Amino acid sequence: MPPSRAKPPWYNMEANTAVTFSAQSDSAHSAAPLLRVEHLARQVGERVLVRDASFTLRAGETLAITGPSGAGKSSLLRLLNRLDPPSAGEVFLESRNVSSLPIRDLRRRVGMVMQQANLFSGTVAENVAYGHSLLGLRMSVSEIEELLVTVGLAGYAARDVSVLSGGEAQRVSLARTLANRPQVLLLDEPTSALDDQSKLVVEEALRQAMRRVEGACLIVTHDAAQAARLAGRTLVMRDGLLADKVSGGAA
Repeated sequence: MPPSRAKPPWYNMEANTAVTFSAQSDSAHSAAPLLRVEHLARQVGERVLVRDASFTLRAGETLAITGPSGAGKSSLLRLLNRLDPPSAGEVFLESRNVSSLPIRDLRRRVGMVMQQANLFSGTVAENVAYGHSLLGLRMSVSEIEELLVTVGLAGYAARDVSVLSGGEAQRVSLARTLANRPQVLLLDEPTSALDDQSKLVVEEALRQAMRRVEGACLIVTHDAAQAARLAGRTLVMRDGLLADKVSGGAA
């Protein structure tokens, strides 16, 4: 029998129910921000990618950032878990500056699903359990299957990732990120490389994932309709700037 999986230090053992993500919930409005971004900027050479971005994200909330290609959306997202260093500004997770957190700890707590799945060679199960294997931990068969059910891939554990479709691979990537029980789930154009049918399937997997994460979610998408379907609040980004206007989305 495999050993039980150690729970990350930020995992709430008392929480027995999943959070439903909605900017309309009373708890989301009353709680202190889970993630706070203050005057964040990113410049590479003469090119300014992100300009003075500030916003908050509360537990139980899903926020979308939309805008045209090249607006700086993905560049902003990469600053939140230090995939790229900011040129100015600060990011706080539970009031702690993320620059003070060890990188591995930060990227487990602020998990990201990229535009491309970037799976490793091997089986679906091996990919889902990858983060735990780095820590010398093991996930049980039932724990892996539970995550695969969440993303609509029940029974896929033993499949080799080389035979997966694009939509299936993206859902495995989502399950791999969820395995770390992130406090904040970052989604960078998660359906941009998929056809319309696969996009709808992945969106449903995202809804299930959002209910599972005991924290908050931030999705970057150029698709305003997708933002309205998935998020409770939407910010618009153009030329590296976040617009002041905030539009409502999914309830």
